[in-house]
Amino acid sequence: MRLKKNIALSETGFVFDPNTGDSFSLNRIGLEIVEKLRHDKTDQEILNELLENYEIDKASLDKYYFDFVSTLQYYQLIDDTTGHREFL
Repeated sequence: MRLKKNIALSETGFVFDPNTGDSFSLNRIGLEIVEKLRHDKTDQEILNELLENYEIDKASLDKYYFDFVSTLQYYQLIDDTTGHREFL
């Protein structure tokens, strides 16, 4: 799974989908996650890095992370060419 190639992403967290004309704003952590997806990191790699860098318990992080990824999927911003997710 990765961010679709045509999605524009700014350093400040502005996301633009040229296919739909939709734009979104991400907070710092959302931007960090999307950048990791853009670089083909797996869910597990992203979760491990976030657990190392932020004070949050694993259960809460899993919930927030997969809610966020589901939102990205809903707006068709990510390309899951494998046809499956790595839900933990």
